Amino acid sequence: MDRTSTHHPYEHRVLVTAGEVNLEGNLVIPDGATGIVLFAHGSGSSRHSPRNRYVAGVLQQAGLATLLIDLLTLEEEEIDLRTRHLRFDIALLASRLVGATDWLVHNPDTRHLKVGYFGASTGAGAALVAAAERPEVVQAIVSRGGRPDLAGSALPHVKAPTLLIVGGYDMPVIAMNEDALEQLRSLPAGRSPSPKRLEIIPEATHLFEEPGTLAAVARLASEWFTHYLNHGV
Repeated sequence: MDRTSTHHPYEHRVLVTAGEVNLEGNLVIPDGATGIVLFAHGSGSSRHSPRNRYVAGVLQQAGLATLLIDLLTLEEEEIDLRTRHLRFDIALLASRLVGATDWLVHNPDTRHLKVGYFGASTGAGAALVAAAERPEVVQAIVSRGGRPDLAGSALPHVKAPTLLIVGGYDMPVIAMNEDALEQLRSLPAGRSPSPKRLEIIPEATHLFEEPGTLAAVARLASEWFTHYLNHGV
């Protein structure tokens, strides 16, 4: 792995094999980490998203490893500029997350780490679908301004503790998250419950651009992941 960031001594650029494609990513593994958070970006975003990089930095300070990847290749991004359909192809994005999760499980640098997902916007829907496909691997999920409703029938099959975070002014998305929370809490026969929670950040809009609101998201995410990935339950 090559060190590419001058801002963080532990950041490495990696190529993550996900099915038939290689996805570019930025990997940080703090000393002593026992958990890693895989970021699933929203439509039109990338691993360079300043919001997700900020959250990742807070998680790293808490001793969590992070992997920020682009779920689409450069060629797909170029195509999508004209068609805009791939960014909303939840099945495709979820399959890429599953592939990246399998990569983490087999990579010598990360295979000892408990895996969590941080999903934003449409990325949250993809993260929930992927978590339902890898229930024994994914140990925790946080959604920021997410569209968990896009996970559809996968929602009741998500075993991992899931925290949904929404801005108080993001009215349509609040309703979507409330509906999704009910489905997340509905259990298939024979399955024991795991924590599912909705947190609404007061006076925050969809992108959490208001002062202090993104910091509140990062704090909640850090507490959730630290509990379920670094210390277990």
